Amino acid sequence: MQALPTPFHYTHSPTLPQLLWHLGCTLVFSTYQAGKVIFIRATSPEKIDQRALDFPRPMGLAVSDQRIAVATRDEVVVLANTSVEESIEPRHVDSESLIGAVEGRYVPESTYFSGEVDTHDLAWGKDGLWAISTLFSSMALAEENSTFEPQWCPPFVSNLAPEDRCHLNSMAIVDGQPEYVTAFGEVDTFEGWRDTKASGGILMNVPSGEIVLGGLPMPHSPRVYDGKLYLLLSATGELVCAEPQAGRYEVVTQLPGFVRGMARCGDYLFVGLSKLRKTSSTFAALPISEQAVFSGIVAVSLSEGRIVEHLRYETGCEEIYDVQVLPEGSTIRTAPPS
Repeated sequence: MQALPTPFHYTHSPTLPQLLWHLGCTLVFSTYQAGKVIFIRATSPEKIDQRALDFPRPMGLAVSDQRIAVATRDEVVVLANTSVEESIEPRHVDSESLIGAVEGRYVPESTYFSGEVDTHDLAWGKDGLWAISTLFSSMALAEENSTFEPQWCPPFVSNLAPEDRCHLNSMAIVDGQPEYVTAFGEVDTFEGWRDTKASGGILMNVPSGEIVLGGLPMPHSPRVYDGKLYLLLSATGELVCAEPQAGRYEVVTQLPGFVRGMARCGDYLFVGLSKLRKTSSTFAALPISEQAVFSGIVAVSLSEGRIVEHLRYETGCEEIYDVQVLPEGSTIRTAPPS
């Protein structure tokens, strides 16, 4: 792995290095526009380092133990951290070992060929690696023959055709099984979601196949933390906490842009922001379009319900898709920023 070229220039809030150093974590995010999976970590309480791997159109990411799965244009690549001995529990691995892994010791472990099925999301569960094929409006599970077999699709989708009917895009795993998914519409026609993309989004319960929330503005990245379901409403730039049984949600905080990709470390949610393409028929004229003028990562304090840190790209990176955190359960090293 080599350092990013100068076009990937960023700025950040003064205390972001201190927060990352305190958490002992590395941020990992994908940008399909730039063809990179980028790693951000603190080398000291005062300094951040940036590294990257090249992939063709990377989107969904999944992290489990010492592995990272990356969804690319026509396959899913699983990388293993070779710098950590298998006998060591991942949650007790020291931060320096993980920093070394980011700098060059994540190597391909396996590859699953999917074809160009527009894999938007990945997640490890009890049964293995799950993937959402947005093109085929379905969820699939990795098989031993290095392919993905469809396992579930929304009940309103009549057949698995390569038509991106509802723009199924993200999932939430609970107790090792897919529990919730998001889509841009309850539709069963070729790219039918586009007609109501800013207001027709849905949150579904996977086991029952029921729509538990509707009328959502481009929902993405459902995540269950401490029994609470969070998701991002991309078209309005909102982080919300959903109550599926009650059929409602509450806004946690308003974010300054098109939001997509979210991961937690400690009390903080790290959320990806994208700069909208004004020429895009998908992104133009959204409620958040005038505010979505930069890409980067923001850290939201759950206890405070507000943005406390940010990293902003000035050049090179315009769209962020998924965000993950390495490692889970890493050791807190110093006092957090005040």
